[in-house]
Amino acid sequence: MRPSFHPRLINDPFSDPGLYIPFLFEKRALLFDLGELKSLTSKDLLKIDHVFVTHTHMDHFIGFDTLLRIFLGRDKILHLYGPPGFLKHVEGRLSGYSWNLVREYDYDFILKVTEVNGDQTVARTYACRDGFAPQEVLIREPFSGPLLRTPAFYVEAALLDHRIPCLGLSLVENFYVNIIKEGLNRLGLEIGPWINVFKKALYDKVDLTAPFSVPWKKKDQSVKEKVFTLGELAKEIARISPGQKITYITDVVSSRENRAKIINLAKGAEHLFIEAAFMDSDKDAARRKHHLTAREAGEIAGEAGVKRFTLFHFSPRYANMSEELQKEALDAFLRTRKNIGAP
Repeated sequence: MRPSFHPRLINDPFSDPGLYIPFLFEKRALLFDLGELKSLTSKDLLKIDHVFVTHTHMDHFIGFDTLLRIFLGRDKILHLYGPPGFLKHVEGRLSGYSWNLVREYDYDFILKVTEVNGDQTVARTYACRDGFAPQEVLIREPFSGPLLRTPAFYVEAALLDHRIPCLGLSLVENFYVNIIKEGLNRLGLEIGPWINVFKKALYDKVDLTAPFSVPWKKKDQSVKEKVFTLGELAKEIARISPGQKITYITDVVSSRENRAKIINLAKGAEHLFIEAAFMDSDKDAARRKHHLTAREAGEIAGEAGVKRFTLFHFSPRYANMSEELQKEALDAFLRTRKNIGAP
């Protein structure tokens, strides 16, 4: 079955962190962290509607200006999420520019920024045509893990320790709708934008007896249409299966509290993206700088029972030693799984 989103690191493991998550058949994407964005095209960037920043150290936030620049003058709303102090840091970046010409733009670009503070979130809106002046209204809501909920998926966060608060993140798909091509062929249907509408109806739990229209353009540009009930169509062309889970962990120290939170957040993930800044032989340096070793990353992946994991955020001291970092993590993963009696 084809997954509905395809995460990929935006840079090599020695460069700035960031995870780009585009959605299949949709012009949308999520971004975990805002490191250097040169590897992403303008087309890639314009798909982004939600960005989750783990913390505002430069290598995780330097891409903010790139994203801001490409969105200016466009009819877009960009949602940003970050740890305590995030509103102040975003406002600091915005205040570094002059915005005297933005009222002449044809479209207004809106930033909606949410800061995670312990057991609550605080959100504020910034409009381009207002020179990104912060709106007076602060929206406060209780926080218990989920930051974003949609019918198809949600994004969950945990506050971790990197000497400053840092977000760990999981993207969790509620369920996955796989389209059966043989079913489309049997019904004489063609792939088109209607498939996303069909999937959304299932995610939104629309009444299965409701009529559902399938239109498409023929080669002569005339429009053809067939009408089914939603349930009838789903039975023929859809296979529903559990959704995937993607977890992203970076810039954390291997404390007991951090490890417990990370394992809970990553439990059973299809894919864990996890930092491995140091070799275990340099554990003292990892402690001083509040990072994980490759061995610790592998142990965490093993305890969380993830299906696969990808290491990133290597220290430059290990240039040309990627294989050693990978081996250390894999050995720790396999050893941990064996010790807990897992297959």
